[in-house]
Amino acid sequence: MRAQEAAPTGIPAQLQAGRLRWWREILYIGAFYGVYTLIRDTQGSAGGGTTGRAAVMAYHHARGVIRVERDLFLYHEEQVQSFFLHHIGSMTHAFFDVMNVWYGSAHFAVTAAVGIWLFRRDQARYTLWRNVLAVTTALALVGFATFPLMPPRLLDFPFPDIPRHAPYGFVDTLARFGGSWSFDSGAMQKISNQFAAMPSLHIAWAVWCTLVVLPSCHRWWTRALAVAYPIVTLLVVVVTANHFVLDAVGGLVILAGGYAIARPLTALAQARRAQRAVA
Repeated sequence: MRAQEAAPTGIPAQLQAGRLRWWREILYIGAFYGVYTLIRDTQGSAGGGTTGRAAVMAYHHARGVIRVERDLFLYHEEQVQSFFLHHIGSMTHAFFDVMNVWYGSAHFAVTAAVGIWLFRRDQARYTLWRNVLAVTTALALVGFATFPLMPPRLLDFPFPDIPRHAPYGFVDTLARFGGSWSFDSGAMQKISNQFAAMPSLHIAWAVWCTLVVLPSCHRWWTRALAVAYPIVTLLVVVVTANHFVLDAVGGLVILAGGYAIARPLTALAQARRAQRAVA
């Protein structure tokens, strides 16, 4: 008789099989993301507007991040963006169209697709990694609330409560080249927190996707694609001036924290479920 296959948390996978319902997962995820969005979008630029303390604090935090990056020889975001703005010729507009759409869409579409794929393929692993994603996202909210950060693209915007300063040279590529959405619309300005830059959930979710799919990648090109996804995402968030490099580091930190918290909690919940199943 074959031994039962152990799930990532150490609980036999067979004891968890068939316990998850797709409609219930959709309700859970929808409720969680609704709460997350409500909290995120009542802080920062949405909660404090583009004037007053929110903008001033976000600006000073950005200056602090730049100082740290300079000390660590990491402050090259403007040079990277400038290269693509001035050295790819006729491809510039199309390139930034793709980058802007990637920034606004892949973040959600790829993460959702990976979650659905894992749910259908391996529900035992899905439970753990769903919880990792949830805890990681909750930790991001703490970062947004305690450390509002102005993204590079807004550093030269004429905020009324921020004194004039030497230009940083970043370009808001969404404003210049356009995309499938815009921060300049009235609705987006009211509900979107544009100071939610630290940590970068784009990077945290992208690396989460890689960690989820990589164990199932058995061909070199599938492994390459899995590893390339967060690397390309890092290029996207930098070249569109939506994040500093340290924001990406922050994304990795909250993902590690999310895993460290979610793994024992998931194991505890699954152990209790297994005990009820055999009782």
